Amino acid sequence: MLPLECGVAVLREWEFADKKVLVLEADDRAVWRNLALFPHPYTEEHAEEWIARCREQQPPQDLVIDVGGRLAGVCGIDLGKGVGRYTASVGYWLGRRHWNQGVATEVLGCFLEYIWETFDVERLQAEVFSWNPASARVLEKNGFALEGTRRKAIFKDGELIDEWMYTLFRSGTGQP
Repeated sequence: MLPLECGVAVLREWEFADKKVLVLEADDRAVWRNLALFPHPYTEEHAEEWIARCREQQPPQDLVIDVGGRLAGVCGIDLGKGVGRYTASVGYWLGRRHWNQGVATEVLGCFLEYIWETFDVERLQAEVFSWNPASARVLEKNGFALEGTRRKAIFKDGELIDEWMYTLFRSGTGQP
């Protein structure tokens, strides 16, 4: 099934050769600022640990967004457990030079098809920091609906901000 052709990009599994470009793209304060659990600075050791972990996933949950034969970012799914086993969180990020080009919107649509075919989930959710409306638009263009706002729920970069919760159901809408 992988790699997946997504128009402007390809979704593929990780290779150890991705390390250098991963560090280059991820070691950017603007990328870090929009992600919940992401180290900064982003080092070669972080990249090695991440790639090793991703290569063990079966089926793969975290995929490389490849533009022009080079890592441009990442998209992934975090599967729920126990009573939340039919819910999963979706996340993605792109290196700054790929922003505002439609890459994330197109890749997320492709990734959603992979998720529905590969994983037994009914509900997908994605959290967006309120200072990142571009990410919210990516989700909305792919059928996600704003479920709610967690007021002053996130402390990042010295600021206390809101977090938006977006959802998408297997039915293909933001409503169950």
